[in-house]
Amino acid sequence: MGTVAEPLPAPATAPPTYAEVTRDVIATLRPPGRKYYIGLAFVLAGLAWGAFCWAWQLRFGLGVTGYQPPIFWGTYIACFVFWVGIAHSGTLISAILLLFRSGWRTAVYRAAEMMTVFAVMTAGLFPILHLGRAWYAYWVFPYPNFRGLWSNFRSPLVWDVFAISTYLTVSVTFLTMGLIPDFAAVRDQARGWRKRFYSLASFGWKGSDREWRHWGKMYLYLAGFATPLVLSVHSVVSWDFAMAIVPGWHATIFAPYFVAGAIFSGCALVVTILVPLRKQFHLERYIQVRHFDSLAKVILLTGSIVAYAYVVEFFMSWYSGNIFERQSFYARAFGEYWWATWIMLSCNVFVPLLLWFKRVRTNLRALWIISIFINIGMYFERWVIIVTGLSHEYEPWQWSYYLPRWPEIGILVGSFCWFTMWFLLALKFLPVVAISEMKEAGPPPLRAGARAGSQA
Repeated sequence: MGTVAEPLPAPATAPPTYAEVTRDVIATLRPPGRKYYIGLAFVLAGLAWGAFCWAWQLRFGLGVTGYQPPIFWGTYIACFVFWVGIAHSGTLISAILLLFRSGWRTAVYRAAEMMTVFAVMTAGLFPILHLGRAWYAYWVFPYPNFRGLWSNFRSPLVWDVFAISTYLTVSVTFLTMGLIPDFAAVRDQARGWRKRFYSLASFGWKGSDREWRHWGKMYLYLAGFATPLVLSVHSVVSWDFAMAIVPGWHATIFAPYFVAGAIFSGCALVVTILVPLRKQFHLERYIQVRHFDSLAKVILLTGSIVAYAYVVEFFMSWYSGNIFERQSFYARAFGEYWWATWIMLSCNVFVPLLLWFKRVRTNLRALWIISIFINIGMYFERWVIIVTGLSHEYEPWQWSYYLPRWPEIGILVGSFCWFTMWFLLALKFLPVVAISEMKEAGPPPLRAGARAGSQA
């Protein structure tokens, strides 16, 4: 926004006024500098490499991957589960904490909502990548057709279609609804094509009492609608595995286990994104250390649930007396994939224990490093569940060893670049902090006479 003045320095302890909130947040939408374009160039280069790897796979088939009998689920499905899990933190922070009236969500939920939409968009790519023949992807959509063919509704692949499409629709609606008052605030400060864009995006918002009442009721309704969705969508994803009879998969704990892991990894990525974002846009007055402290507590809670689920998994494999379950989990911890399992346990169980100390929770550099370790560990968790289960099934002569090849690694890197590209583009058009709700959290404006009296 070239017409917006630079933010003026203010005491860190002074709560921002309404005008300062509008000015500081809209200042993040100014035309970017050289660092932004350099970063975007690197991201686009990584995305181009991922696209080349996919084109290579389309040309030569899935044989270019590391898949071999009986392992036909690997990096792609692990990425799918990972990105769906990442998306859940936005709904948690936006909807569930809104229903519980948690005030600290105000400063961080907009970035989490944006992350949710782009993570779902990334997750939706991997079932298509996993098909190999991507041009047949429309077969999984249940729609009337002249051939009289219908999808197999007992297939988990069809369940994922419904889960992803529903979650993406609700997430985009929820994000758009929250942005309407903020778009109106940006519209009043913008000029040229930006003013026309924000005028259309704000749907003629004037800020009347009637509009605020209807907006508040609709926003609360969407929060109530999205809350069970965050529990159901990842439960459906977990049933992709739990409905099978593969050792290590067929367990009733998978639904709560996957939901807790999704919130765990999603909140960690929120921290990973917000720490540099806060510094780059000088938003220290709005995204404060106490907000990161609250996020760290959520990470600690969900991480404890995930650690408990690990213990339950290993205990039940022993307590069941099932030789196949015992051998599968023994191979997971001490077999050929021991390295992946212990990376998972180190990053998801031992590293988060540091968050019990407030000094660590309020040290942004330490918290940022811990969040990166958690996301590495959560990716390996999905990889361990999928690969070790399939590689060590019932028949010893079918046991196999899988490692991803360069096309899979390139597509994995490309998925992160795809996500980052959309987030970088959104930063220049969407307010990264909710203007309207930050004003609600601050002190009300004083009348002229009252302000003069207080200054005297």
